[in-house]
Amino acid sequence: MEFAERTPRRRLGVDGPEVPLLALGSWNTWDRMDREDAAALVRSAVDRGVNLFDVAHYNFGPHAENAVTDVLFGEAVREAGVAREDYLLCGKLWLWEYPASSFAEQMKVSLGRIGTDHADLVVVGDFMERPDLRAVIADVAELVRAGRFAAWGVNNWSAGDVLFACRFAAAEGLVPPSFAQLKYSLARRSVPEGEPWGGLFAGEGLGLQASDVLEGGILAGRLNPERKIGADPGGIRDRIRAAFPEVERIAADFGATPAQLAIAYTLTHPAVANVLVGVSRAEQLEDNLAALGLAARHGAELREALAGLWLDRGVVDPAASWGTDAPAAR
Repeated sequence: MEFAERTPRRRLGVDGPEVPLLALGSWNTWDRMDREDAAALVRSAVDRGVNLFDVAHYNFGPHAENAVTDVLFGEAVREAGVAREDYLLCGKLWLWEYPASSFAEQMKVSLGRIGTDHADLVVVGDFMERPDLRAVIADVAELVRAGRFAAWGVNNWSAGDVLFACRFAAAEGLVPPSFAQLKYSLARRSVPEGEPWGGLFAGEGLGLQASDVLEGGILAGRLNPERKIGADPGGIRDRIRAAFPEVERIAADFGATPAQLAIAYTLTHPAVANVLVGVSRAEQLEDNLAALGLAARHGAELREALAGLWLDRGVVDPAASWGTDAPAAR
């Protein structure tokens, strides 16, 4: 099926691939659909140009859930008849049990569960105790050389550790991280809009992938999600719930849904290459796609209208790891 309008693309960092403005995640998504609906969603997304899928094996650290969402994604791709060259796969390398659980073994298991022999990019993330970053970067580079993926990014690293990774990789002739996957929404701005991340985006050419933009569905109107959702740095989730009527009012002023408003806001950040969303119904995909036009038409106006909803200002330290609740210096 051909569509007249396909999703625009941006480069994910200076050294990263071109990716669609919207990407689909896998946490608590593919395991909430029946088989036929999942295949139809994959087919529709690829046809619309939304062909980047973030798919992880969730069985490490706090994600030790023995989830099968990655297996179900692989089945959906095959049932949809989507060729491997027609979509981009972003995997995850977890640091919770590293180096006891090696990156090479993690990739072997993860790719095997999906049913492919390579990813296109990976996100290396989630550590509470700082690992040997030199070893991390060298091990990632070895997998790049082995053809397991071509580019990588980080999640839940401090800005200082990302800067170290960029500089160390450059000095050693290794592949540097090309992007950061950061929790970012109209309510949570302190990290992606603060320093020192601004210097990383401008000075190191790092791209930004926005995640958790709907706060687990809260910013789409599902104020008390029954499923497990992301962490709550700064403990502001109740404030986000309380602010939803204002989000709804502002969205109506723009003729948009709250979800469209939330997605469009993150696209106004100059470093954002794409926004990662969780979709479990075809109508959600269509609603989210409409946010792209909203951002293009009203970017500056959106930022002005939402200026008062920055709820983690002075609460979360932009220089700290996103995995911590460190208070901002005052």
